[in-house]
Amino acid sequence: MNRLFLLIAGVVTLGLYFVVAPAVVSTFRRYRGRRTIICPETDQIAEMEIKAGQAGVMAALGKHYLRVKWCSLWPRRKGCAEECLKDGWQSAEEQRNKDSGHDKLS
Repeated sequence: MNRLFLLIAGVVTLGLYFVVAPAVVSTFRRYRGRRTIICPETDQIAEMEIKAGQAGVMAALGKHYLRVKWCSLWPRRKGCAEECLKDGWQSAEEQRNKDSGHDKLS
């Protein structure tokens, strides 16, 4: 009976190590740090930071959950809809390149 529990514990540990941990770490790395963006509500340049740890844990649970940790437009705009977190949001640099027509990929 003890070997069965050891086998189950080993399988769970390997699953956590090879499946859950990489999802948490890659999501955390993707969303950590400050970003300069164009606010979709005000069309102003803003700096923002995402709750990367929370995003990593939610990614391990299979959910896409992003929330703003800090924004340079706060406290005046605190409680906004956080549209800047939608999929495919652009940094201020990407938005400037698109608007000016000087896309580097062209």
